[in-house]
Amino acid sequence: MKRQSDKYIITKGMDWEELGGGVSRKFLGFDNQIMMVQVKFEKGALGAPHHHFHTQATYCAEGKFEFEIDGEKQIVSAGDGVYIQPNLLHSAKCLEPGILIDVFSPVREDFLDGSGVAYFSDKNKES
Repeated sequence: MKRQSDKYIITKGMDWEELGGGVSRKFLGFDNQIMMVQVKFEKGALGAPHHHFHTQATYCAEGKFEFEIDGEKQIVSAGDGVYIQPNLLHSAKCLEPGILIDVFSPVREDFLDGSGVAYFSDKNKES
């Protein structure tokens, strides 16, 4: 199925989609081959360990996060980037309120049909 976003995605009046656990998102553009998503995290919000067959590149636009990819931890701050190979177990914990720009290839069909948000955890739980 051919699916794509509008040519221009103006976020100023766009509502955040609440995902739970202090995480929300906005879709910034997609087609069948690629997807870009703006993801906002409150301090302490967790992206629980998960994996997917998509290649992922992430830009930290604001804040500070502790990523763990395939057992290796790294603190990432505004201006830093992250590359995640397909099928690697990865997670993120928000250390300071922030925004990540996630890019996936191919498109995350699970995000579009609403089934791909189960890995955001309760930010008040200890991990």
